[in-house]
Formats: sequence, C-alpha cells, structure tokens
Amino acid sequence: MKNIFETAREDDRLSTSIRMVQAGGLAETLRGKGELTAFFPTDEAFSGFPWEVLEAITDDREKLAGMIMYHVVQGKLTTRELATMEAIRTLQGDHLDITGPPTAMRLNDATIIQPDIECTNGMYHIIDRVLLPRAVEARVKRTV
Repeated sequence: MKNIFETAREDDRLSTSIRMVQAGGLAETLRGKGELTAFFPTDEAFSGFPWEVLEAITDDREKLAGMIMYHVVQGKLTTRELATMEAIRTLQGDHLDITGPPTAMRLNDATIIQPDIECTNGMYHIIDRVLLPRAVEARVKRTV
C-alpha cells in the first residue's frame, strides 16, 4: 500500500488534481505521516469549471494551496463515518456540508463517485466536482 499522493498519482482520472497538488506545493502533505482524508475531483470535473477562475487560482500559489487544502480533512474517514456528520472542517479552515447516505454522499455540490480508497496515511474519495470555499465561490458567481 502507498500513501495518498502516490496512490492517487497512479489513477489516470486524477492527473489534473495531482498536477495542482504539485503546483500548490502540497504533495509532501499528502505523502506525510498523520492520517488524512482527501477528496480528489476527476479530470472531467475540472472541464466543467470556469477556465478563467481556474487560471486565476493556479496563477496564485497561495490561492491554489488553499483550494487544495479545502479538499483535505484531518483523520481517516470512510463514507460510513462521514455519513454520521452534517459538516466537517477542512485543512483550509472552512467546512464542507455533508448530505446523503454513504452510497450517494455529497460534499457541498460534489458527489463521491468512488469511495474509500485506502492508503498508508489515510484514504481518499473521488468526487465529480471541484470543491470551492464559500468565499471563493461567491466571487466566482459574481465574475461568471
């Protein structure tokens, strides 16, 4: 078994997420010790994302790091464990709303399409949309 970063890097559906993790300087966080749970959007999820917003975020390493940390929470959490919660605080500091049963769980507007991928330092779930902190989402809606 490999760590979160190494495992996700081997999944062809996650190449955009992995490039962003590397550009944001957070590969070491996802390789490190301590248990984490990450939510990785598929490459397809990024295609539905406003290009100009994505470019603005990726041009600013601090914003990019914040966006990535909004996809990571402390602890190793299965969808069954997440289903007992209404919200969870991310490493970025904002929270994700959790709705639905483990088999159709949603985090804000994203649906978990492949749950519970175990790694040595936690686990990750694959989601169908890019998650945005509320403050960023409000700015995106004003600019689009």
